[in-house]
Parts: sequence; C-alpha cells; structure tokens
Amino acid sequence: MIRLLIADDHPVVRAGLRAVLECEPDFAIVAEAATAERAVELAAEPGVDVVLMDLQFGPGSAMNGAQATAAITARPGAPRVLVVTTYDTDADTLPALEAGATGYLLKDAPPEELAQAVRAAAAGRSALAPSVADRLLERMRTPAAALSARETEVLGLVADGLTNQQVSQRLHLSQATVKSHLVHIYTKLGVDSRTAAVREARRRGLIR
Repeated sequence: MIRLLIADDHPVVRAGLRAVLECEPDFAIVAEAATAERAVELAAEPGVDVVLMDLQFGPGSAMNGAQATAAITARPGAPRVLVVTTYDTDADTLPALEAGATGYLLKDAPPEELAQAVRAAAAGRSALAPSVADRLLERMRTPAAALSARETEVLGLVADGLTNQQVSQRLHLSQATVKSHLVHIYTKLGVDSRTAAVREARRRGLIR
C-alpha cells in the first residue's frame, strides 16, 4: 500500500485528487495539508510514502511548494515528493526539481498517468510531464543556451516589473551582478532589451 499526503491550498483540488487516487487499490490517502508548512509537518511523521505537492499556496502559507519540498527531502528517510501543479515553466520546474522532487506532473494529466507517476515516485523513479521532460532534454542538448536557475529567477522578477535595484534587493545581489545576469540572458535568448527578453522567455516557456 502506498500512503499519500495531498498538499494543496484548494479544497476542491484536494477532493478531486482524493477521488481519483482512492480508486486505485494500492493507494491510501493518509493526510491532507492546505499549507506548505503543514505539509512539511505531516511529511515528518511516520506513515507517508509520497507527498503530492502543489507549487503555489495561498496567503496563509509563507512557503511555496519548492521550499516545502526542500524541507521535506532534507530529512533522512523522507517520503518522495511528486509535484502536481498547473505551472510548467523553467521558473517553476527547476527550483522544484533542484529541491528534491522525484516527479513533476501537471494537473491536467489523465488519471492513469497520475497513478503511474505516484507509483514511480514511490519506487524512487522519476516521473515527468512530457512538456517538462522535453525542455529538460533540450537544456541538456544545448547547455550553453539554457538559462541557469538564477538567471530564470532574475528574468522572472524583471517580468514582474521590478527594476534592477529592486531585483538586487529581493535576491540579495549587487546591482552589478544583476546587470551581469541580464547580459548573459540577452546573449542566450538572442535579444537586446528587457522587454524582448521577457517576450522571448515566455514564448519558450521559461517564465510565466
């Protein structure tokens, strides 16, 4: 029996996941969490094999899903974390996978794909949404052209309308470092302005 913890701030989503997963004879839903912090607490208790983790939680949670994933997977003997979210940009997938997520699935995945991903995660195997897997493969094929996690983070904040100074304050970097990241971003994306960089990154699915 694979024991599951569902972590999502939307009650309807939790109920939907529960309804789908309870149809599988080898799954047992043992807990639910509406905040990332609660998910970390419940995952530390015995009896959880896989955590189904959303990435974005509401204002009641100070952590996001990637941060919660890192906190969960840092513990010895921790359960596996399978991200189940609506977001599939590099800005979302890279932090989650770097935090230790075993798999990454989108909420529009068919029930049978979700069940397979849960079983794969429980066995320690990776399970990735096709769009995520394709972009990871592309990053491996053309590493020189791929944005780093930090570059993706910088560009995401630029896309949110932050100035270089605000980005530097948010990320605790010098403005010179921020400018250096932007220069590298422009080169990799083949653009020459902030606006063009944001537009091209969105076209490629690198940021939201």
